[in-house]
Amino acid sequence: MPDLVLTPSRGLRGELTPPGDKSISHRAVMFSAIAEGDTKISGFLNGEDTQNTAKAVQMLGIGVDGLGTPELVVHGKGLFGLSEPARVLDLGNSGTGMRLMAGLLAGQDFFSVLSGDQYLRKRPMARIVEPLRMMGAAIDGRAGGSLAPLSIRGGRGIRAIDYAAPVASAQVKSALLLAGLYADGITSVSEPSKSRDHTERLFRFFGLDVREEGTRVSVAGGQRLRSQGLLEIPSDISSAAFFLVAASIVPGSDLLVKNVGVNPTRTGVIDILVSMGADISLENRREQAGEPVADIRVRHRKLSAVRISGDVIPRAIDELPVLCVAAACAEGTTIIKDAAELRVKESDRIKTTAAELRKLGVSVLERPDGMEITGRETLAGAACESHGDHRIAMSIAVAGLAARGETTVRDAGWIETSFPGFERMLRQAAY
Repeated sequence: MPDLVLTPSRGLRGELTPPGDKSISHRAVMFSAIAEGDTKISGFLNGEDTQNTAKAVQMLGIGVDGLGTPELVVHGKGLFGLSEPARVLDLGNSGTGMRLMAGLLAGQDFFSVLSGDQYLRKRPMARIVEPLRMMGAAIDGRAGGSLAPLSIRGGRGIRAIDYAAPVASAQVKSALLLAGLYADGITSVSEPSKSRDHTERLFRFFGLDVREEGTRVSVAGGQRLRSQGLLEIPSDISSAAFFLVAASIVPGSDLLVKNVGVNPTRTGVIDILVSMGADISLENRREQAGEPVADIRVRHRKLSAVRISGDVIPRAIDELPVLCVAAACAEGTTIIKDAAELRVKESDRIKTTAAELRKLGVSVLERPDGMEITGRETLAGAACESHGDHRIAMSIAVAGLAARGETTVRDAGWIETSFPGFERMLRQAAY
């Protein structure tokens, strides 16, 4: 894979529009497949992960036009329109794709197998396998079903359950709600804190009745999804986060990041940066496909250390690696707790983030559920590793803009899984 080489930036300026939201893109193509009628999806993320999900939908007998572009047309066949795939469904590097697809396939009266790359096959799947088995799906895999590949034989005998999830996870919640569409009765999922709610919003967009009470979400089986014709996906706040942090830490920056989804279950990164003293404002607020959207203005301002823990963690879990870069440039020691979920992402993001920040001269104390990062005035350029993780690669690239000398991110090709065109957009804004 290619390396990415960064040199210090004199400030990020102008306007940019990140690609479509990754989480919504996965859901949009899956839900459109089981909706009645054709759905045009605008702003679909043309990344490797989401393309793999769209290809899996095609292998399930659904027509998808425009694959490889941000404009798709999905020819939905209704709740029971999927057909048995002839080959293994390869979800590549995507935990979202695999876990949601497992929920969707749990209700199908046929056999299927889900697999992925070497990193996805190491990620924990018991968190969805166990409750889906409780619903009546026959699922097996390595380590008793804890690891992919997963074999699934669903069926019309799926049972509704009332499930208390031990951790807040939108992937677990979404998998069970998808399976619940095929169950007789009402399926409910309760969480210790509210996870991102893109599934609930898109269900409503497709005409489903979704009930919410606190952190408990319920859906009745047998409801029909109906196409609304056009589904517009906003830009991904997780992708925008790299530019929000970069503009915050590089002097001379004044940047407008456009068309960003600002779903309150995803805006932890903005709340944390503002608490650190960042100069961020939301402009031109509006709504697309049930999702709040805004343009985000960010200007450089000196940051201060904070404590990051509790309910904000699920709202910023994917952005924590780049927030660690912000902490590395902030005055004081930032403490991150309650983030053990980072250890089971594409890499162990506590371990890999700490290792790469140390190469840049940052003092980092690793904890089981987080870390302590003591900021410094200037980072030192270094040769760093991606660890096969797109968010680690992009986070170190952002750090390189604020470091002395040259910073290299080795094996940076993993960025393509979630943010095609990242390097081009970064260089246009930063130089």
